[in-house]
Amino acid sequence: MTAATAPMSEHIGELRNRVIKCAVAVLIGSIIGYAINEWVLELLIAPYAEAVDDASLVFFRPGEGFSVVMKVSLCTGTVLASPIILYQTWRFVSPALTRREKKWAIPVTVVFVALFLAGITVGYLALRQGLVFLLEFGGDSLDPLIGADDYLKFAMRFLLAFGLSFEFPIFLFVLAAFGVVSSKWLASGRRWAVVVILIAAALITPTGDPLTLLMLSVPLYLMYEITIVLIKLILKK
Repeated sequence: MTAATAPMSEHIGELRNRVIKCAVAVLIGSIIGYAINEWVLELLIAPYAEAVDDASLVFFRPGEGFSVVMKVSLCTGTVLASPIILYQTWRFVSPALTRREKKWAIPVTVVFVALFLAGITVGYLALRQGLVFLLEFGGDSLDPLIGADDYLKFAMRFLLAFGLSFEFPIFLFVLAAFGVVSSKWLASGRRWAVVVILIAAALITPTGDPLTLLMLSVPLYLMYEITIVLIKLILKK
């Protein structure tokens, strides 16, 4: 029985099993995240401490400290579980893929995770400058007193924006694999690509400062050029 002819109940059962496995992976990752939450918190707070001369974050509600630790643990667990989540997603959709498409599934998954982690790394390096840019608007008359929950929400969104932005080469490669675009077409649109990347980077980055904009847009454009070469060499398109 093929994926196309399998009854809906089998698809639902398969989806449930995959979701359960993903949930277990996130749970195990979150337990690990809880064990190392102090180290992760120190890592996330370091850019803020550098931006405001070793100032510490505060919390305003009795349960806020607990909430922050749980959020950090869950986010850490999700990142740790991301390879398993992607693998389970691939296993669910693989019956509907052709043999040629299956061949690319695992390499694309590996590259997806690698690019996401690379984006988070670049975002982390840009976070301090982004904070300096925003906090300078307060001048000498205002001293920053930022809650830990608000800061971590900002930092995680900042890192997530970079991580997801770095996935766009996969989007281009998949489009080329399905014949929607070609290396020649992408090469001819370089000028438009620069404009689109700059606009997208300006919209995605929550700070808007020039250095953060460059730290996102320059890698994106370099990956655009690399993707053109890979499409030409691998897909012959």
